[in-house]
Amino acid sequence: MVTSLPNLLTLSRIVVIPLVVGLFYVDGDAARWAACVLFVIAAITDWFDGYVARSRNLVSTFGRFLDPIADKLLVAAVLFMLVAFDRVSTVSFLPALVIVLREILVSGLREFLAEVRVGMPVSKLAKWKTGIQMVAIPVLLVGDAATFMPTRVIGEVGLWIAAILTMVTGWDYLRSGWGHIVANPVAKD
Repeated sequence: MVTSLPNLLTLSRIVVIPLVVGLFYVDGDAARWAACVLFVIAAITDWFDGYVARSRNLVSTFGRFLDPIADKLLVAAVLFMLVAFDRVSTVSFLPALVIVLREILVSGLREFLAEVRVGMPVSKLAKWKTGIQMVAIPVLLVGDAATFMPTRVIGEVGLWIAAILTMVTGWDYLRSGWGHIVANPVAKD
């Protein structure tokens, strides 16, 4: 059911992406704070939609499909914009790239494993990675608008920590799925 509360919350994360991206093109601190607030609200809906779906037994096929996609689209779009608008140092392009590439790798792995009917639950370490990432990104969105703290340093350190955890969890997922990949070769024509 697309109209359940969890699915609507998931869809709201996709709807907020063009708004956050559009705010990069607006000058001023208010736009940075607005982008931060929208991102934080979207991050909270990620937690809240899962909680509501599980607690009210509203888990749906649509939600299971769209929820991880919404998360990855939001994070990838914002990381791309942070890099494009020089809101992170050149050296921090690397953790942004690592995060996006790992998300693509894990998505492909999950898709393959679903075809062979193998589940791949989210690990606790991956949840920590997501939490750190969801704190680092809004800090970077605010950037220089927060004159009371070194936001770029804090955000970039968080991004690097998230990227390290991203590599660890990506390797764990790949290692766990590798046996299934090898055991299910594609038949040659």
